[in-house]
Amino acid sequence: MNVFITGNSSGLGLGLTEALLDRDAIVWGMSRRGCPLAEHQDDGIRDRKQDIGNLNHLEEGLDRLLSDCLRLDLVVLNAGMLGRIQEIAHTDVHDLEHMMRVNVWANKMILDWFIERQIPIDQVVAISSGAAVNMNYGWGGYSLSKAALNNLIKLYAPEMPDTHLISLAPGLVETGMQDYIRDEVDSEEFPSVQKLKEARGTENMPKPREAADRILDLLDDLRENHESGDFVDLRNL
Repeated sequence: MNVFITGNSSGLGLGLTEALLDRDAIVWGMSRRGCPLAEHQDDGIRDRKQDIGNLNHLEEGLDRLLSDCLRLDLVVLNAGMLGRIQEIAHTDVHDLEHMMRVNVWANKMILDWFIERQIPIDQVVAISSGAAVNMNYGWGGYSLSKAALNNLIKLYAPEMPDTHLISLAPGLVETGMQDYIRDEVDSEEFPSVQKLKEARGTENMPKPREAADRILDLLDDLRENHESGDFVDLRNL
């Protein structure tokens, strides 16, 4: 299995990379800090440190990383940023622009790169969020960017007829984002974060590796039971 994944230096992306390597996949990874597994894996992983939010250098980075890639079974567009939980009126538009670069436009450039180079891809999974549809108070920039990502994937579906594309909300996952929510966000001011604080350490918030295995186990189901371009919330499966 040949897989390209972004944002695999930590969190869900790292969990997915570990799970894929254990399933004997070849993984091309791109992340800002680099995947720590690359230090110990010689055969299964090709890794590149790349800030995908720097759009001016993204194509060059893809050229260098994927120079030996002829086809892919799976592309996981996982890299993303949360931003601050705060009122949208208090969110600087330049911060929103940066979030859109990371969460949306970089993914557009990546898909365009694959199309231009005619690299066959069986399946694309873009990691989205329930925030894309809930639009909870305080989640403004993140909600906007994930909603845009969902629509981006829906728009690309008819333009990539040989590829099955899905926007996938993985549900709650215990990542570094949860540290920020626990330590810095006031749940009285932003009530939607309280359930995240309560879920931490329970089965309702699995570790990244556990969440990754569930996603990989559902890949066939996503292809067989959902239209290309759909948004799917893992909690509803």
